[in-house]
Amino acid sequence: MYHLDKVRNCVFSLQYHLIIVVKYRQNVFVEDGIIFDTKTIFEKISNDFDVEILEIECGLDHVHVIFRSKPTLNMTKFINIIKGHSSRDIRKKHKNFLENRLWGDHFWSPSYFFINNGECHR
Repeated sequence: MYHLDKVRNCVFSLQYHLIIVVKYRQNVFVEDGIIFDTKTIFEKISNDFDVEILEIECGLDHVHVIFRSKPTLNMTKFINIIKGHSSRDIRKKHKNFLENRLWGDHFWSPSYFFINNGECHR
């Protein structure tokens, strides 16, 4: 059974699963500080976009995020901001740890996996 949300003219249940992979599949999520900072950044940006994170877990070289949102969410903008801000902040804060693992101005792979697990009913 879906958890149904409502706005003025729509009843919906939009739940998404997003997987973002670290550039070169480097195992960077062995460092507790990077895991904590990644989750914190994702949660802050999600709050700014009125997105509810249901679950967020880090593998060694990727992040799984399960979240709910409204149908009006600009998904491309949301994902790009999550990737851009977290990349910049993590590379700056954990520069010494990452210098031999990642190079250039990249933290995330340019692609991502994204699936919608909900439905919209009008």
